[in-house]
Amino acid sequence: MSVFYVPAVNLIGRGVINEFGSHVKELGFKKALIVTDHYIASSDILPKVTVPLEADGIEYVVFEDVDPNPSCKNVYDGLAVLKENNCDFIVSVGGGSPQDTCKAIGIISNNPEFADVRSLEGLSPTNKPSVPILAIPTTAGTAAEVTINYVITDEEKRRKFVCVDPHDIPQVAFIDADMMDGMPPALKAATGVDALTHAIEGYITRGAWALTDALHIKAIEII
Repeated sequence: MSVFYVPAVNLIGRGVINEFGSHVKELGFKKALIVTDHYIASSDILPKVTVPLEADGIEYVVFEDVDPNPSCKNVYDGLAVLKENNCDFIVSVGGGSPQDTCKAIGIISNNPEFADVRSLEGLSPTNKPSVPILAIPTTAGTAAEVTINYVITDEEKRRKFVCVDPHDIPQVAFIDADMMDGMPPALKAATGVDALTHAIEGYITRGAWALTDALHIKAIEII
């Protein structure tokens, strides 16, 4: 049996971020927790997300304390902000680190029996879907916005661990090159190579099948 997980809605192309406000309004959400990092929070990227929310009268709070290779502490701090502000959905803005942090926050919020993020390592046996997530990547390569995986750093044991959970997948992914153009050239190249590496390994893995082959071959061609 082959299983293929992707968000229910994927908006792909330049300018799709302009549809962000209308999608939030259509989904009926009231208050967002925006999960990002310090760089994006201080750049001209974040207003592309917040301005549409303000235009539609949707409240939001920004959690910008995500570190590269996000830690357990990042998850717990973000979870506290989510609860304190009664946010009913999460918006992840950034590369793999904000995306992964967002998933862990959303999962623990709706599955409090996994309050220790370390308990989610491996195939996570959660019972409820995450708090709804709208994912907006600003890099290529990690694909965290469309996968069921996330990686957290255990500061105490100085290691990373991987969590795999279909309940963490975003509801909507906004894949917009306009959100990625501001990357420094070196980072742009590195994330492009990352995407190419994933496409190659996805094609040669033993779990490959007809649909994934088609996507990976096309991805290799495009890159």
